[in-house]
Amino acid sequence: MRSRQTFTAVVPAAGVGRRMAAPLPKQYLALAGKTVLEHTLSRLLAHRAIERIIVAIGPEDDTFSRLPLAADPRISWVHGGAERADSVLNALQRVSSDFVLVHDAARPCLAQADLDALLASGTQADGAILASRVRDTMKRGDGWGSIAHTVSRDDLWHALTPQCFPTVPLRQALVQALNTGVEITDEASAMELAGFRPRLVEGRADNIKITRPEDLALAAFFLQQILESET
Repeated sequence: MRSRQTFTAVVPAAGVGRRMAAPLPKQYLALAGKTVLEHTLSRLLAHRAIERIIVAIGPEDDTFSRLPLAADPRISWVHGGAERADSVLNALQRVSSDFVLVHDAARPCLAQADLDALLASGTQADGAILASRVRDTMKRGDGWGSIAHTVSRDDLWHALTPQCFPTVPLRQALVQALNTGVEITDEASAMELAGFRPRLVEGRADNIKITRPEDLALAAFFLQQILESET
């Protein structure tokens, strides 16, 4: 029997980031002197509980291997799949730890305090995700560019990452979801379909995912603030 719980982080990084309209996938864009992905991986490696990171990269990716961080013995890689769930599942085949954290490649502003809180809740049977409360008024569109109605923001949350789950149940949940053809937008949705009820761990709203060009400047500011607060 293991004397302590073990954790592996999986980072799906096989996407091309079309909405960025950039010559490189968004995870390889420059941010504060490094690539976005290097910052993301560094935030995970900084936590003492995470022993290993598996990055899922595209089959034609020739950039990852040239990153200085790729030589870190705690980091390995696998080929990703057509969709996020395929990439995560490919990486999970290499995971032997008790728990796995799945984190977006383009989400570099992860605070260590949020990671602490997630790990404390994620070791429960149903797992947990970082999330932030919806603060704005929410509108449902009618499909034609107009408002259909206003949606109550009570109990609405933005799903963030990392998301932490027991390794075996997550692997089984993803296989089941893919076999049934259900669209999986995050790992929690696969666990929900399998009958689990992951916990919501309130995290910082500045844990943003870089999706559009203007997000880079915002991420640089947030990252600087987080690093300064942790020193």
